[in-house]
Amino acid sequence: MSYPPTPSPAAQQRASAASSFYSSDDPASPGTARLTHNPDQSRSSADIYASVPLHDHADTNPLSPLGERDPMLVGGRAGEPRGSLPPRDDSFAGSTMSREASSMLYGDNESQMAFRNGRESSGGIAAAGLAGAGYGTYRDADDDHVNHGDVEKTAYGTAQKPVSRGLDGRRAAAGGSALGAKGSSRRKWFIVLGIVVLLVVAAAIAIPVAVTKTKNNSNKLASANVDTSSSSSGSATSSAPAGVPTGAAVSRNAAYGGDGSTVYTEDGSSFIYNNTFGGFWNSIPFNDSAQAQSDVPALKDEWDYNNNLIYGVNIGGWLVVEPFIVPGLFEPFNSPADIDFEATVIDEYTLSQALGSNLSTTLENHYKTFITEKDFAEIAGAGLNWIRLPVPYWMIETYEGEPFLANVGWTYFLKAVEWARKYGLRINLDLHAVPGSQNGYNHSSKQGTINFLNGVMGIANAQRTLNIIRTLAEFITQPQYKNVFPMFSVLNEPYAATIGVDVLRHFYLETYNLLRGITGTGAGNGAYIVFHDGFTTQNATVAAGGWNGFLPGADRMVLDSHPYLCFSTPNNDGLSYQATKPCQYWGAIYNQSSVEFGITVAGEWSLAVNDCGKWLNNVGNGYRYNGTYYIPGNTTAPVYAGIGSCDQWNNWDTWTSDTKNGFQQIAQSHQDAFGHWFFWTWKTGFSTHLGKIANPLWNYQLALEQGYMPANPRLGRRDGACAAAMQSNDVTMASFAAPTLSAWMTGGAGAGTMLNPTQAASYSQWPPASLGATPASNLPTYTPTGSVITLSATTPTAYPSGYSSVTDAGNGWAQPTDTAGWETPVAGCSYPNPWSGAGAPVPTAPCVGNGSAKRMRRQPVPTALAMPTPPPKANFF
Repeated sequence: MSYPPTPSPAAQQRASAASSFYSSDDPASPGTARLTHNPDQSRSSADIYASVPLHDHADTNPLSPLGERDPMLVGGRAGEPRGSLPPRDDSFAGSTMSREASSMLYGDNESQMAFRNGRESSGGIAAAGLAGAGYGTYRDADDDHVNHGDVEKTAYGTAQKPVSRGLDGRRAAAGGSALGAKGSSRRKWFIVLGIVVLLVVAAAIAIPVAVTKTKNNSNKLASANVDTSSSSSGSATSSAPAGVPTGAAVSRNAAYGGDGSTVYTEDGSSFIYNNTFGGFWNSIPFNDSAQAQSDVPALKDEWDYNNNLIYGVNIGGWLVVEPFIVPGLFEPFNSPADIDFEATVIDEYTLSQALGSNLSTTLENHYKTFITEKDFAEIAGAGLNWIRLPVPYWMIETYEGEPFLANVGWTYFLKAVEWARKYGLRINLDLHAVPGSQNGYNHSSKQGTINFLNGVMGIANAQRTLNIIRTLAEFITQPQYKNVFPMFSVLNEPYAATIGVDVLRHFYLETYNLLRGITGTGAGNGAYIVFHDGFTTQNATVAAGGWNGFLPGADRMVLDSHPYLCFSTPNNDGLSYQATKPCQYWGAIYNQSSVEFGITVAGEWSLAVNDCGKWLNNVGNGYRYNGTYYIPGNTTAPVYAGIGSCDQWNNWDTWTSDTKNGFQQIAQSHQDAFGHWFFWTWKTGFSTHLGKIANPLWNYQLALEQGYMPANPRLGRRDGACAAAMQSNDVTMASFAAPTLSAWMTGGAGAGTMLNPTQAASYSQWPPASLGATPASNLPTYTPTGSVITLSATTPTAYPSGYSSVTDAGNGWAQPTDTAGWETPVAGCSYPNPWSGAGAPVPTAPCVGNGSAKRMRRQPVPTALAMPTPPPKANFF
């Protein structure tokens, strides 16, 4: 079919009727739901990205998954034509948006707002077919365990088709009656009788198996398979490997434990480890034999990205605090009102200033309590196998005058390493906040302007960021840690619309060369290097401003994109239809990117279908959905007229089972479309303003507890969630073959040999010759003569019974030949404030200084922490 499809008459009529939803400040065309760029160019990423297209069946109650197009889920071939796609503008629909996609309401006094160079469009959907169930990025290893006729497997990577498994050929999606088929009462009795019979048979089979396993007293840790054939309720039936004790058989000093075992923590507390996916924990220090679930490799074994899918979750708001994740930290300084243009405590920078002498006590208490060992155990028990761990640069060092709590986060970073190893979870290390801010968002260090690769301090801040990347890479590449860190996301969400895609490519190549110089090339030599797409056009070639074909032949690079449905023109599409959108927008894009670039992951996504959520759009700004959202510099009129109240989306304690089933369906379609993914985020905190946990559609833990997240994250891919959602909503989706990764993409033959040396040479200059239109020759830079900061870990002192101590926890530096100095300020040179250089005048000549580096004082550090080498001192004004 053609793309975009012609809107139906009903859609055109609806578009005409919807004109009142668009304010004069945003003269969008309702027929395509397209945003028009504001002439003042002050919009944020959300405003310049695509809006989600409308369809011609808006539900009166958008929270209800029931409606004219709700699923009967009749078996049939996936992708069978059943109608046209909803009206959309392909140059906008389905683009990724930052979760902080709101406007930067608070710039500094020395510069204009962060997004003056924003482009109207930064994302688009290719005019190719769209992927869904079985069309997803990779074949799941779980396919090997499907034996109940749920899915008919075709050739590897091709579309799967739903197969009737009774119930009149209907498959219950999203785990609830609201999405099930309609039938007579007589038929329901037959169904109930059939289920009872199946349960009896299953019990008869399972009990002997369990007894057999308990009789095996071998100490050998044999592998076990996860039974993923359960219903969408997600209950699994797998056992831990033979030799791993479970239940009450686990002693306080045990080395291993499986489902039902008691875990004793370092503070003397205990909890029950619940993992029905066959995972087990291992408390032996620096032992990498634990498995999160039995269907994924132990930490000591290589991850197969062609066959093992990443079901991950972010640990957001912990080591990098964010107002919408931990509102309780910010509420003492802010009004409970949604709109407050006078708010000043809006990010970790201003929070640190406001806390003053209470900074250390407040944040360390947050580190101790917000995330604990039990969270890591619960993550593994939820069927998740990876975490993405956001960290800030001030975990390693700060410069004089920067208000952040320096170094304390390192202690809790090491706890995360210990807990991840214990529960068999792999970590994608995410450098989330860097000097000067790479995007101006409140989670980047300081909300406001972008001073990374932008403005007068753009080069210097990038050099300082490379220091941080280098030191982290040296630590995680050590043999003691490399199995825990198979991925390193070197820079979260750089805003390429301001920085410039070409400038960002220079930085990425410099980073690649730096890291592969430390790790070497080829499988097993250091972490995969993850680059964020900068919110550029998805699935576009390098020539077209994208990443497809960037540095072909490079060793083990990963492309990260953050696809969100919520930061767009508000709509009242029902939950059943919302579930089709990830499949339409992103399925084919992720597949094609994996062919052209390499492994492609959804590093962040959520259940939110609109922007209702306390401080989701920054402290003091409102919401598109209820008509209280403002763009920077315009406090007189909101961008959109409201289309509903946000209360229904935030009051999770009032949701019905139908609503929860609808969100489950949305979750499963995301999981099916992406393949490799990390949900944002594991938990959100309690809000005293709301009197409850805030932002429920961003809280995986709460969603599991309350039943609006599938208990088994494998079901979306296994059960063909995309095909089911598209079919039930009469939307056609063409199949798109799943990719097979080239050998060099995973460290095999040819890895590290650039296949396009001309392209690589074009981005090899560092620093780049210019930042935008500004020549870099006169910009302030640092010099590589400073003392290197190394990171150390404490040797464990407690061991399970029968295990000897480990005497080598690593010295923090994996590559002894890496002897260059840290980039440091040049003595005799003065530098603009690194946080406001975007508004500073460009020097007329470079500063060469007096030829020696000056020292810079580190902020006070608790004596209990391991002390890295102190950073240098510089003059800032």
